[in-house]
Amino acid sequence: MRALFEPTPLQRNDHLSARYGCDLWLKREDLTPVRSYKIRGALHAMQKALARDPSQTRFVCASAGNHAQGVAYVCRHLGVKGVIFMPVTTPQQKIQKTRIFGEDAIEIRLTGDYFDKTLAAAQDFCAREGAHFLSPFDDPDVIEGQATVGIELLDQLPAPPDMIVLPVGGGGLSAGMVRTFADLAPATQMRFAEPAGGASLAAAIAAGEPVTLKTVNNFVDGAAVARIGSAPFEALKTTRAADVISISEDRICTTMLDMLNVEGIVLEPAGALAVDALKDLADQIRGKTVVCITSGGNFDFERLPDVKERAQRYSGLKKYFILRLPQRPGALREFLEMLGPDDDIARFEYLKKSARNFGSVLIGIETSDSGNFNRLFDRIDAAGMTYRDITNDETLAEFVI
Repeated sequence: MRALFEPTPLQRNDHLSARYGCDLWLKREDLTPVRSYKIRGALHAMQKALARDPSQTRFVCASAGNHAQGVAYVCRHLGVKGVIFMPVTTPQQKIQKTRIFGEDAIEIRLTGDYFDKTLAAAQDFCAREGAHFLSPFDDPDVIEGQATVGIELLDQLPAPPDMIVLPVGGGGLSAGMVRTFADLAPATQMRFAEPAGGASLAAAIAAGEPVTLKTVNNFVDGAAVARIGSAPFEALKTTRAADVISISEDRICTTMLDMLNVEGIVLEPAGALAVDALKDLADQIRGKTVVCITSGGNFDFERLPDVKERAQRYSGLKKYFILRLPQRPGALREFLEMLGPDDDIARFEYLKKSARNFGSVLIGIETSDSGNFNRLFDRIDAAGMTYRDITNDETLAEFVI
């Protein structure tokens, strides 16, 4: 491992320590050469495969993100060939980054609109060509590789922490950490954070076995997994349901912005999960030594407007609503005069239909204090106008926002 990269930093964070009244440390997995911990599992699994069969010089994975980049980087370092299957819909930025890490050691194949088809194509290729498939998490060797996060962490602190908070997707990192600390520091407690739109660990614990979620919200793309891995679940099946925290995708955005604006730390949505979970753990961590795993920092800044939008909506600082406006002179001016000094119009679409007495207006308002909306809606009600708040109507918002 050390031939490829140095241990990632374990940094005390004064801002979060003061906020939560604890001794808070960040294990900066976002600072590996590929900006995520995935390089660990890829390296360890490939080294073990080569030790078992030195003639095996071609490795295959299916990934649109951090796992692909880790495999590409390790292929170049070990001097082996890699075939990386990615969905056709993968952003060019991720394709190019993977190609840069792997250079001539890898071949990228764009296959399928959705990941399940990409995965099937990769596995079919391995069966035909005799190549070695590298799972992103459902592999004992990958789990062992991810466990090096915990080994490093114990070397970097004078004593084991009271608690570790880590993100969960497919479960490879979590399983590796649970096994490591069960052997080396059993008193350390674990808390697991997963996105609400991909809560596969919570579903598996409830069912007693891995289950496939019917739908997945892919916003937290580094942890939005429909089914936790079978091998990781063997290590996680005794986890208490109360120790698994489900976090809304919009709330994660508030933490991403906070870490960027206050700390200058760029985290992808999955990388911010553990830090965001502190909001739910405030009563449990006061006065304790706590480590959060910031698992990745591969964030495309083209997504920043969406992150800001989600954070504002979650914080109640931005709302969208449809206003039923009378079609008469002066009606629009009456509404505009209801706005407070800190209310800013971010969206305004008005469709006038001459055969009707009322028209529908789609309005987006940003403000500085969530309480301003209560005052605005009171003024609208007093004027006898009707409106519908669609901020949290996911189906309708998908089409009009």
